[in-house]
Amino acid sequence: MTIDSASDLSQFRVTLFVGPQQVQGKPFTHSTVYNVKKRSWKGGIQVAVELNQIQVNQLSDAVGFSQWLQTALTMAPTEECAISHERAQELLVQALSWCKLDLLLQSGITQQNQCLTADTFVAELNGIAPKKRDFIFSHIASELDLLPHKPRC
Repeated sequence: MTIDSASDLSQFRVTLFVGPQQVQGKPFTHSTVYNVKKRSWKGGIQVAVELNQIQVNQLSDAVGFSQWLQTALTMAPTEECAISHERAQELLVQALSWCKLDLLLQSGITQQNQCLTADTFVAELNGIAPKKRDFIFSHIASELDLLPHKPRC
């Protein structure tokens, strides 16, 4: 899956590799790994983006995720909503991780595999996530196959 970022980062091609998944040895921390390729590079790199659960909860509140999801799933059968709700939580972590990766790309990136730990870009992500609300919800809605103004699972 390739997602166009809301920022002007056309020199990069970013694709989801894997995640989110729990980080071994770091309880309550999620890692999402992306393949990143810059046009001028001969090969790509992998960037692991970590978010801890406290960050995810705070950012979820900041963007109004729970309210949005509740509205988006109102027309769905109960058994499908439970599955979609769980998947939406994973997709939220993916979208927030993508926003954090954008911060790295905007600040400059070297051509080497790397990890953005949970304590990196915290204030910046807190500031940018509410501004990327539409991107976040669009990513989740697209992956859950939810149509705007016609919610379903």
